[in-house]
Amino acid sequence: MEAFFRTHKYLVEHVKSSVQRLLMDEIDWNYRLIGIKGCRGIGKTTFLLEYAKQHFGPDDRSCLYINLNNFYFTTCSLADFADDFAKMGGHTLLIDQVFKLPNWSTALRECYDRVPNLNIVFSGSSVMRLKEEGSPLRDCVHSYNLRGFSFREFLNLMAETDFPAYSLDDLLTHHIQIASEITAKVKPLAYFQNYLHHGFSPYFLEKRSFSENLLKTMNMMLEVDVLLIKQIELKYLPKIRKLLYLVAREAPTVLNVSQLSAEINISRATVMHYIKYLSEARLLNLLYHEGESFPKKPAMVYMQNTNLMHAIMPGNVNAQAQRETFFYNTLYKDHHLFKGKKEIQFLVDSRLPFVVNDLAYRQKIKPENYYATDKIEIGHDNVIPLWLFGFLY
Repeated sequence: MEAFFRTHKYLVEHVKSSVQRLLMDEIDWNYRLIGIKGCRGIGKTTFLLEYAKQHFGPDDRSCLYINLNNFYFTTCSLADFADDFAKMGGHTLLIDQVFKLPNWSTALRECYDRVPNLNIVFSGSSVMRLKEEGSPLRDCVHSYNLRGFSFREFLNLMAETDFPAYSLDDLLTHHIQIASEITAKVKPLAYFQNYLHHGFSPYFLEKRSFSENLLKTMNMMLEVDVLLIKQIELKYLPKIRKLLYLVAREAPTVLNVSQLSAEINISRATVMHYIKYLSEARLLNLLYHEGESFPKKPAMVYMQNTNLMHAIMPGNVNAQAQRETFFYNTLYKDHHLFKGKKEIQFLVDSRLPFVVNDLAYRQKIKPENYYATDKIEIGHDNVIPLWLFGFLY
């Protein structure tokens, strides 16, 4: 146990969080079992350590961070460890890489039932289904998603500002005032293209190749989050990689399932299941018509964020595809998006029709629609700067 405390102390002392994540204030930390989900490389470990640093400090032994990569847990029961920690005065156990443990959900449930005076916070892959039918954790876990940096967080970091987040209703009602206050202090368009290229994923903070890091992480997501957790044989990895590339090359796109099935030499049903797994791993976003969902074919398939587009297709990213991908990704956190009709790309929350366009794209402005328009600092009426939607979290 002392070795774990020493590691905890060192990691908490040396954690460097460049920006305060909004999720830190959104979580109710009083829950006894909290799951922090997120795609690989998004900063879940840093988030856990930052929580320990802010709420406990490095020397408070009532909180302990452990990583289940440690070989100790190949023979030691997690519940036994949690029980011993609680008997030593432990109050909060932070568990990283929980999926490395066989039957991890059962092990967490045993900890929850056996050690009722212990709060447990664990991190896990975005593909984990914590609330699905039959899960041992369904009635006791409270799950949250850690996302990549919003444009607001990126801008606050790069321009050393401290802008707050706004709700969608705030933006729709007061976007002129909000944009005016922001542009009086900083020029957001000077930072927006950099954000679209590399600002969503935290790798830009490291002094290494951003694209190489992101490509490495994407392959790890396929190998671990898709193959390992979904129990798919390794021999199918090349087919899944090829499927992702073919979709990414055309995204946003209407899936031609028959063509993909023939090109990859897998069944149509398998194509659809792989697409679903790639979506759960946060590599793709699936857009459906209102009232439809899997196993129906999505109306459109997008890359999950614009950084992935630049990593896979460097120098060959379509500007309109990038705009739509950004809009979908930033609204996805708190809103439901469906395929709109005709020229309308998105129907948000079944009531708000949005057209995503460019300043140079001339079209008649219709009062019943909202327009998320690129390359403008301040909008007017129902025309809202695209960058401003990056302030939703």
